[in-house]
Amino acid sequence: MPLDVESLRSAFPSLSSGIAHFDGPGGTQTPRVVGQAIAETLTSPLSIRGRSVASERNADGAVLGFRSAMADFLNADPLGIVYGRSATALTYDFARHLSAGWGPGDEVIVTRLDHDCNVRPWVQAAERQGATIRWISFDPETSELRLDELREALGAQTRLVAVTAASNLVGTMPDIPAIAEMVHDAGALLYVDGVHYAAHATVDVQALGADFFVCSPYKFLGPHCGVLAASPALLDTLAPEKLLPSTNAVPERFELGTLPYEIMAGATAAVDFTASLGDGGSRREQLLAAHADFGQHETSLLKLLEAALAAMPVVTVHSRAATRTSTLLLTFADRAAADASRFLAERDILVPASNFYAIEAVAVLGLGEAGGLRVGLAPYTNLDDVQRLIAGLTEFLA
Repeated sequence: MPLDVESLRSAFPSLSSGIAHFDGPGGTQTPRVVGQAIAETLTSPLSIRGRSVASERNADGAVLGFRSAMADFLNADPLGIVYGRSATALTYDFARHLSAGWGPGDEVIVTRLDHDCNVRPWVQAAERQGATIRWISFDPETSELRLDELREALGAQTRLVAVTAASNLVGTMPDIPAIAEMVHDAGALLYVDGVHYAAHATVDVQALGADFFVCSPYKFLGPHCGVLAASPALLDTLAPEKLLPSTNAVPERFELGTLPYEIMAGATAAVDFTASLGDGGSRREQLLAAHADFGQHETSLLKLLEAALAAMPVVTVHSRAATRTSTLLLTFADRAAADASRFLAERDILVPASNFYAIEAVAVLGLGEAGGLRVGLAPYTNLDDVQRLIAGLTEFLA
């Protein structure tokens, strides 16, 4: 059955505002049940984790529930799920952890397709340790990552490769399993930014071959936080700086201070909400079915939008990869993307214009600091939203 998008939209109080939201790549709208889970957890008996009384058990249950939900969402081990304030914060943390053993002669590979959160932490960590950074670019004509450059850059001196699973700017989805095979053949680790990917694809960290996979629940209907998935055995090889009395158990050794139980409960509720939209016996099976429906729905709207844009000769669509998300980056021959964004916003159509922190990518595309207009589809985007966007762009360009 096709996705019942109107029934889905009824679960999002914010959508009653009348705003047509195309800003999902920066953060999706949130269903009512997520807010309720946060409020109920925060106002129920709550204390430091333990098992003796209800308040301790509630806190412990929120943490364990979060690890279980994110493990199902990512097909990972619950004991390898690390909570973080954001994907950026987690990446900075793990850049410090992983770079502790780097030195002169070691090399780290980053790409110009990535959001800066998967670039700058590694560049700065390598500089501190005296290691060398090597860059992989992408073809501006196709938006495809240059895997031939990666193949040439890999060697015995490579310690880590950081790459996106989906560009937050143009939607390109590189072949992560193929990259993982190359990286592991070289004896290096693979750190994957899955923030944009997790909002548009079913994640299977084991099939992807990522040693570390980071994502952000607020990009897939949840609250603002970050998640890192890795094997517990790999995490056990890392020794982060921490307080002396704090536990050394994995994954808790990476989570400094008291955890925000209410936010973790909200992230669990977002996963459960998505699962409730799909058929299947287990939560993982339900998630697979729901994401398949999401993908089919977004693809149908994307085709309609792309056909309309193709009829606008002054519009350049930079999202051209063979495999990509339902996200489009647009620029205009004689107009500024920021002007288009303001024009649309006056009509309650939210389409941001920026470089979206993908500063290396906009440089490769020759767009400068201004970047472009980014159109992001989400499961709750409906036909009316897309038609309003097409009409708004047509009016802007007239």
